[in-house]
Formats: sequence, C-alpha cells, structure tokens
Amino acid sequence: MTKPQPSSRQHPSDSHDLIRVRGARENNLKDVSVEIPKRRLTVFTGVSGSGKSSLVFGTIAAESQRLINETYSAFVQGFMPSLGRPEVDVLEGLTTAIIVDQERMGANSRSTVGTATDANAMLRVLFSRLGKPHIGSSNALSFNVPSVRGVGQISIEKGKDAGKTEKREFTVTGGMCPRCEGMGSVTDIDLSQLYDDSKSLNEGALTIPGYTADGWYVRIFSESGFLDPNKPIRDYTKKERQDFLYKEPTKLKIEKMNLTYEGLIPRIQKSFLSKDVEAMQPHIRAFVERAVTFTACPECGGTRLSEAARSSKIKGINIADACAMQINDLAVWLRDLNEPSVAPLLTTLRHTLDSFVEIGLGYLSLDRPAGTLSGGEAQRTQMIRHLGSSLTDVTYVFDEPTVGLHPHDIQRMNGLLLRLRDKGNTVLVVEHKPEAIEIADHIVDLGPGAGTAGGEVVFEGTLAGLRASGTLTGRHLGYRATLKPTVRKPSGTLKVRGASAHNLRKVDVDIPLGVLVVVTGVAGSGKSSLIHGSVSGRDGVVTVDQSAIRGSRRSNPATYTGLLEPIRKAFAKANGVKPALFSANSEGACPTCNGAGVIYTDLAMMAGVTTVCEDCEGRRFQAAVLDYRLGGLNIAEVLDLPVADAVTFFGAGQAKTPAAHEILKRMADVGIGYLRLGQPLTTLSGGERQRLKLATHMGEDGGVYVLDEPTTGLHLADVEQLLGLLDRLVDAGKSVIVIEHHQAVMAHADWLIDLGPGAGHDGGRIVFEGTPARLVAAPSTLTGKHLAAYVG
Repeated sequence: MTKPQPSSRQHPSDSHDLIRVRGARENNLKDVSVEIPKRRLTVFTGVSGSGKSSLVFGTIAAESQRLINETYSAFVQGFMPSLGRPEVDVLEGLTTAIIVDQERMGANSRSTVGTATDANAMLRVLFSRLGKPHIGSSNALSFNVPSVRGVGQISIEKGKDAGKTEKREFTVTGGMCPRCEGMGSVTDIDLSQLYDDSKSLNEGALTIPGYTADGWYVRIFSESGFLDPNKPIRDYTKKERQDFLYKEPTKLKIEKMNLTYEGLIPRIQKSFLSKDVEAMQPHIRAFVERAVTFTACPECGGTRLSEAARSSKIKGINIADACAMQINDLAVWLRDLNEPSVAPLLTTLRHTLDSFVEIGLGYLSLDRPAGTLSGGEAQRTQMIRHLGSSLTDVTYVFDEPTVGLHPHDIQRMNGLLLRLRDKGNTVLVVEHKPEAIEIADHIVDLGPGAGTAGGEVVFEGTLAGLRASGTLTGRHLGYRATLKPTVRKPSGTLKVRGASAHNLRKVDVDIPLGVLVVVTGVAGSGKSSLIHGSVSGRDGVVTVDQSAIRGSRRSNPATYTGLLEPIRKAFAKANGVKPALFSANSEGACPTCNGAGVIYTDLAMMAGVTTVCEDCEGRRFQAAVLDYRLGGLNIAEVLDLPVADAVTFFGAGQAKTPAAHEILKRMADVGIGYLRLGQPLTTLSGGERQRLKLATHMGEDGGVYVLDEPTTGLHLADVEQLLGLLDRLVDAGKSVIVIEHHQAVMAHADWLIDLGPGAGHDGGRIVFEGTPARLVAAPSTLTGKHLAAYVG
C-alpha cells in the first residue's frame, strides 16, 4: 500500500491552531482579548487576584464544559450541574477541556488512593485469578461489597410449568469486614457529648450541631409518640431509652407529613460518621472529635477486609498487605510476578504504579484515605489517569501543579507537563513558580495589580520577552532572596520526643521559640506529620492549614472574619435600632431577593439565569435600612469599600470602631487591601482565600503560629509581603513555624529543620538543623543544594 504524499498546500483544518478569546469580562476581567496557541504549553501568571483563574477556569474551561454538556440529552442534563455562559463576546477554537485542579478528593471515608485511581480494582482482579486459596470473583476482595445470603421461593410463569414454585438460594461473597462494615475503624460514642440528661427534649437537651429544640430533627423525636418531650432524659424508662438511642427506622406521620423515625445513634452514624473527618465543617469536626473515639477494628486490624479476603495470598502476600505497601515497593513486587494468563492486566497495573513513582507519589500507599491527601497530592493523583490516556488534542487545565512540591520534585512535574504537550495536547497552566514559567512556549501575564486594579493582559509572548517587559512578574523572575546577615536568638525551645506518626522514625527535635523556624524537605518526607502530629494540638498553638474556606455565595470577607458583627453594632448604636437590621441574612434583607442581591431563575435542565434584583438594585438591603448612616455612609456603601479604604474609615472620625479597625488592619497586613468587604467568597482566588484565613487566625490568642505552605497561590511579589508579615509576627513576640518549600522563605528563616533524605520510608529523619547560612555553606542535603543555587 502506498503512503499518501504530503501536499504542498495547507489543509483548511490545519489553520485552526489558536484558541481566540475576545472581550472576556468574567469577575474582574476588563474586556480581555488573547490568542492562545494550540498544542503548546501556555503559562498564565500575575499577582494573586489579577484574573488568571477567571480567564482560564471561569472563561475558557467553563465554556468548553458547558458546550460538551449541551450535547447530552435533556434528561441527562437534568442530573448535571447547570453552567451559565461566561461573560465573553467571542470564544473560538475550543477543544475538550480536562480540569486538573486542587480540589481535595472525595469526602467519603470509603474512598482511598487505590479506589480513586482504579489500581485497587486491578489488584482485586489479580488476586481473584492468582490468589491461593481461590475465594471467588474480584467482589470477594472488595471492602465495599458485603457478603449476602438469601433463601426463598420463586414462581415460574413459562409454558406448561406456569405457576410452579421452586426453592432457590443465592450467595454473594463480598470482602467487607462484617464488624466495621469496611470502614477499618470502629466508633465509640460518648453519650454525654450528645445530650444533657438533666433536661427534656423541649428544654434543648440535645447538644448536637443542627439539633435545636424547635428544629425538625428534634420535632421528629418529640412528636413521634415514642418519647415524652417534657421528661428529663435521665428519667426515661428502659424502653424509652432504647427507642431514643437505638430504634430501627420506623415510618410515621407528623403534621400530615410522612417521616422516618430513627434512633439517635444510627442517625449520627449516617449523617456524621459516613463522611471523612478531614472534609467536615470546622464546628461539626470539633463535635465529632469531642464525641467520637475512632479505634482500629479489632476483627480486621484496620484493613477493612473479611477474614476470607485476607486468607487469599500471592507469594505470601494478601491484598491488604499489598495495599499497605509503599507504592514504589509494590511496583517492585509486581515486577517479580510473571504470569502469562494475566499479562495485559499486569502491564496496565505496573504502568499505573510507575506513574505514581514518576509523579513523585511513590511514598503513598493504596490504602491511604483519599480525604487525607493535600491539595497538591490530590491534583497529582488525578494526573495519573491522564498520563496513560490515549486521548489527544484535548486542553488540559492545571491550577498550580507545583503546589506542595520541593524544588527537587518540580523538575519531574515539568517533564510530565511537557509529555502531555508532546502527545499533541494544549496545556494551560496557572502558575507562579519561575521554574514552571521557564518551560512555557507561550506566557500570558495578567495585572498590573489585583482585584479592580487587575484584569488586564500586561504581557503576551515568550520568556525572553517577559524578562524584558518590565511588568511586575518580569521584574521578579530573576528575584533571589539573600540570606540574613544576622539571625534572631531563640527565647526557649519546644521539645518533641519520639515522634513516630506515619513515616517518622522516633524523631527527637528541639524547635526554637521566639524566632522564624522553617520546616522543609521533599514531598512525603514527614514535615506535616512532625508539626501537625506533635505541635499543632498543644495549648497556645494556632494552626493555619491548607483546608479550604467553606462559604456560600452569601458569605463574604466581612462575615467570614467576624468583621460584620462590630460594624452592625456600630450602625445600631449610631441610629438607635437593632443590629439585626444591618445583616442581609436577617431582618434587614431585601424581601424580594432575600438579601442575595440577585434573583436566581431555575430553568430545569437548562442553565439557570441570574438577574440583579430590581427592588434593591443588588445592594441586598431594604430601602428603609439604607436610610441609616454611619460616618456619612449606609451599610451597603460600607460593604462596597475596599479593605484599605475601610481601615481609614473605621480608624477615625464618627465611624471610629476599634474592634472593626483591628480586624481590617490584619486583612491589610496579609495583602488583601484591595478586596471589597462584601465581595462574595465564591469570587475569591485560592491565594486570596488562604490569606483571608491567615488574617482571621492572626486574631486568635496564641504564642506559637504554625503555617502550612503560606506561599500557596502567591505571586513572587506577594512573597516579599508575606515575609514582612512573618517578621512582624516574630517581632511582636510570637513564635512562627512554617512548613514550606519556597526557597525565599527558607533563606529568610532564623532556623531551618530539614527532613529526609527521601520520601515515605526513605524519609522520616532530620537531616539538618541550623541556620540557612550553615546549610548553604555546606549543602549536604537536597534542600541545601537547591537553596545554595537559589541564593548563589
């Protein structure tokens, strides 16, 4: 067969090599127009809040997903999230977008690294084929499948046997441990934390979040007829106590409504304990940690599997042992298996595990709960599916893929991004790290500032052009922190002895107090295990971790930080009315839009429509409330102030409010002075949310602050501001411990603690303690080599 000869003329389809964006106005974007080359790696950079995510995720990726969703039938669309069309004039040349973001993986406590990547499913098939003794299909090795047996009669309606009954029995063999139901842990609930037994239900005996005396949860108990709502719980009879705590689900009717009554313990187990503790809202997590004790299941030893599933072995290893192995060790073990009957399966499984190792996650195990992964680990775990994918000509969208990576690991991540590009895909990356910006084929720099001062493209082109452009990013690309000539002297030490959480090897360390301490090391070396496991829980320690801010579209910086409370009281005092009038979630809300400022029209399976409320014109308050003023402004005008202006407004004059001024000063200190007080949390970038959380925690009483990667989402220029904030905290007499990979923060430290030398069981030891100058002078560790190159 002859090969087709290449034509000298370009085919018309080859001319579509650009993604064109015209007039993008999503969030703070100001009529942005860009042309992005396809099948190239494009990096979007700029200060935090400049509009990078609004352009990449909110415009390009959102429209691609919306158009794909519209290809499904109306019935299927009814089950999918409704996506509105982004605020943009023209979008051309879009391809299928695959978003790999930093959202933490499923909150279901049954989800593990193995189940999330299909590695567990392949292992189960492998053990069902090769395991001795053979115990059944792959379901017999799944901790999510219970064993079921049934016996009964069936009626046959066929031919001359019509109406004949036969006895049948069936068996489904599952691998779920019957004691813990595949959870790996059993719970012991402290009843004294659930209710005050000296009170009756009507007096508010239940102390569970959401179980108020007049709420539906409690009304089901009090109006069920099983209990006397006016009798103190300690006076219940044995039967009443059994019904109150453990009664099986029972249908009943209350006020002409069909409801289900269920004992308090099974109700709590379903509503609270089926979710991953790490993913719960803070007040619910605090309740669960107070009321529930989790211990490893005594029957399965925490493996989640039944005795039969654990009995089936390959070369002396059962599936629980395999899942508990570090992934790089499991990959080595699998290479020694040579069984032609399952050769294709082994090839795919080896490739999946090798991808874990290649991406820098070889230190994980397949039985690690998915909810315990950091944002960066979750993002890289999602990448594993795409590395072996045969899809090409798609658009991969990454949100800071270098988050949580040591400089040593960033080079590997860069290689993976380039591999995706070289397969013929378009790769769009939102990134701040110079090491990741340097591999780009095309760079789009947004700015010049953040919030309303940003939203414009200030540079588009190559790396050399960016360096010469004079933009904030261009000026900071070659920025190198210098080592401090003198370091602070510690005022004491915080002793940690025998730390052995996860991969730590009985670590003993004295952490200096009264100085800036940076804990570093490659990803998986044990940094978080050491600090969160041995320091965070102590008295006087304030921890700012990587968990996401949770808030609806009604939440804003004023409500999240507690700033609205002193503002409402100041308005109420100045005008002689109730504080509740000055809340858009309470009495002062516009009755038409219920204080949302906009009206949401649900169009069933089509995208919903959002229109500004005509009565309040988006200000969220009743007209009468807006007549009340403080310092010449009404409440809507105050909530429209940027933080920087609000600091001046509440700092002096008629509106002087010390409590509000204190919170606002902290918000300005962390570099979010441009945010409006009433700006919905849903419009904030990841970096802005983390700094808002930092501002909130700075108001807590504590002598030691623990910050987990505070440079996440920060531009190179913002890192300088963060270092100034850390210095101010230390100079105010606080001790600051920072878990960090950024070399600028390491160089600025008074004391470094470096863990390693590798990840997983190759780490867990302290490989260096001392000043940054000592490490740079004799770079004996991976961190030392990268830090010496950075400051050199």
